[in-house]
Amino acid sequence: MCLSVPSKVVEIHDDATVTVDTLGVKRRVSCHLICDPLVLGDFVLIHIGFVMNKIDHNDAQESLDLYQQIVAEMELESEQ
Repeated sequence: MCLSVPSKVVEIHDDATVTVDTLGVKRRVSCHLICDPLVLGDFVLIHIGFVMNKIDHNDAQESLDLYQQIVAEMELESEQ
């Protein structure tokens, strides 16, 4: 099973790549597998360094909120 965390486009480059922010970690990924143009602020899903698709802002935020809740619960469990 593959888990993809929504990533926000924070920089667009001339070589068909973008820089994304995934929970505070920034990295440059390829846009060669997506036809839709990307703009700053778009949320995307990435697989092995390639943007696979663009996702709705509300869906992305809902997923990010859930991931943050899971991390908080895991941290709480590790303290016990």
